[in-house]
Amino acid sequence: AARSRGARGGAGAETQVGNDLGSPEPLRWLLRSPFDRNVPVQLELQELLLDHVFQRLGVSSQGCVDHPIVLTEAVCNPLYSRQMMSELLFECYQVPKVSYGVDSLYSFYHNRRQNWPCSGLVISSGYQCTHILPVLEGRLDAKNCKRINLGGCQAAVYLQRLLQLKYPGHFAAITLSRMEEILHEHSYIAEDYIEELQKWRCPEYYENNVHKMQLPFSNKLLGSTVASEEKQEKRQQQLRRLQELNARRREEKLQLDQERLDRLLYVQELLEDGQMDQFHKALVELNMDSAEELQSYINKLSLSVEQTKQKILQSEVNIEVDVVDSKPETPDLDPLGSEQSLEDVESINEFEPLFAEEQPEVEKPVAAVQPVFNLAEYHQLFLGTERIRAPEIVFQPSLIGEDQAGIAETMQYVLERYSKEQQALLVQNVFLTGGNTMYPGLKARIQKELLEMRPFQSSFQVHLASSPVLDAWYGARDWAVEHTNREEGWITRKDYEEKGGEYLKEHCASNVYVPIRLPKQAPRAAEAAAPSRASGTGNPSEQA
Repeated sequence: AARSRGARGGAGAETQVGNDLGSPEPLRWLLRSPFDRNVPVQLELQELLLDHVFQRLGVSSQGCVDHPIVLTEAVCNPLYSRQMMSELLFECYQVPKVSYGVDSLYSFYHNRRQNWPCSGLVISSGYQCTHILPVLEGRLDAKNCKRINLGGCQAAVYLQRLLQLKYPGHFAAITLSRMEEILHEHSYIAEDYIEELQKWRCPEYYENNVHKMQLPFSNKLLGSTVASEEKQEKRQQQLRRLQELNARRREEKLQLDQERLDRLLYVQELLEDGQMDQFHKALVELNMDSAEELQSYINKLSLSVEQTKQKILQSEVNIEVDVVDSKPETPDLDPLGSEQSLEDVESINEFEPLFAEEQPEVEKPVAAVQPVFNLAEYHQLFLGTERIRAPEIVFQPSLIGEDQAGIAETMQYVLERYSKEQQALLVQNVFLTGGNTMYPGLKARIQKELLEMRPFQSSFQVHLASSPVLDAWYGARDWAVEHTNREEGWITRKDYEEKGGEYLKEHCASNVYVPIRLPKQAPRAAEAAAPSRASGTGNPSEQA
């Protein structure tokens, strides 16, 4: 669920649930879930989700939900979580009865065939967790169930991290939603991970097996939608402003250069008149060493003044300039490199930002402008070894730094807790269910792992659910239809009031009910008798 922000004071805030959110990426930081892993812990959000569900199902009863409820729960669900859920259903929605079951067990019993044994090893991998569940004689052996805290969510985050490091230029476009899409459509489980990585090192294998994913992009040229005549007029106005600015700069530069030239000619006249003391003093003020250096500066300034005058005359003559061929002229730097010329350059730099965005551009047809590189190829993601690295974490959690055992090690650990006869019975029906088991190659990988851990020439069978995502719902539906008129597995309101919210009626797809055992307290009568006997042994006068 996501609660959007309204106006100030909370007015206009709206809460959206489930598919009403549309794309979750813009609201990713607002998303809230009632689940911690796969256990509901925030009941106010759970109530919001149930309101949404009952409304969409068309429940029309007023003030209550007059329908039996079949609800899935986590394997070995904490009693507190079941207690809060029962309290919500019976007290808030006034349901007549409710039944709790495990989703993977519902899927297991939905896929049973005539010749299937009642025992098996269920491997359920979902969005947050992966479970290894042994089923003996039709009932879950809860003492030997194991959970791995890895699922599709962690694989998507790991794939996002890999591709963001590989394509830092598309950091924002590599979202979790796209990563989940890649996992569903492009990833697979390698039968031998190391051998598969060696294959990817071959360039020919890479070219034949790499998948390319196109990111959205826009190849529209940036530009104004104003008509061409208006653009032309605007550019002419900009050109006139630039011409006026250049003319003003040239005049200011010409005036400064002329003043400096007059100063240098005055010093040269002192030399010609024979006033050597004043001449040497003037040379020191000008930071010059000899008359030859003075003459060189006079020649350079004279040439600069003449060039500036010619440019001013030329600009006055050529007032009308073609817009396509015109470029704003910048004043020439003083060849002397003096302080005045540096000030001119700084003044130019001050004016340039004012017209940086309005400089006249060459108007060309759109077809003539070609990008330097192919934008479509630049916005492509090449999926190579990432296709097998992301789903591999359920077999090797150390790839993402998790200190846990993978599916193969956990499965072997569970099997070793049984006798050889029970092990042989369990491996005859290894059942895969859950959305995270839909990777191509997962069944072959499980068979390979079982072949390595089982004794020589022993047999085993691995089955995949017909619909790993929906079979839990189909199994719960089948169970509800079969047990609608029975009392087996249903918790009535009377049971809730007498035995508490944590109470569970077991059935073929449920958890094992372990009631709360409170420590017995010592009777208070025995505790009170001990002090009275101690007080009776005192002095008779004190007793009186």
